[in-house]
This record gives sequence, structure tokens and C-alpha cells, in this order.
Amino acid sequence: MTEVIAADRLRQIIERIERLEEEKAALTADIKEVYSVAKAQGFEPKIVKQVIARRKRDRDEQQEMDAVLRLYLEALGEPS
Repeated sequence: MTEVIAADRLRQIIERIERLEEEKAALTADIKEVYSVAKAQGFEPKIVKQVIARRKRDRDEQQEMDAVLRLYLEALGEPS
């Protein structure tokens, strides 16, 4: 009896993961389409991705990254 229950539970888990993977693929396609729209409207997709990544970080983390970037650029003699 336990083997039947375990098999049923495993099947449920596998099917749930498969559904989520399908949803993820659909979302990925939607995101790709939005980037295409942004590009068609004159926005640079690489920069849009950077803006999105930046907005995900908290303020302190972003300030620290900016400071390190400036330090590296200055070390290379590049304008910051």
C-alpha cells in the first residue's frame, strides 16, 4: 500500500513540475517578446536588462557595487 501511495505522490510532484516548466516557458517567451517591443521602440535591450537587474538589488548593495565599479575604472584610468 505504501508503494502505491508513494508512486501516486511522486506522479503528482512530477506532473506539477511539468506544468510549472510549461508556465515558465510561456513566461520566458512573453518576456522575450517585451524585449523585442522595447527594441522596436528604440530602447537598448541590454541596458533595459541592466536596469531591471539594478532595480532588484537593495539600495545599499547597489551603492556598494557602484563604488567598486568606480574604483576599478579609476584604477584603469577610465572615466567613471
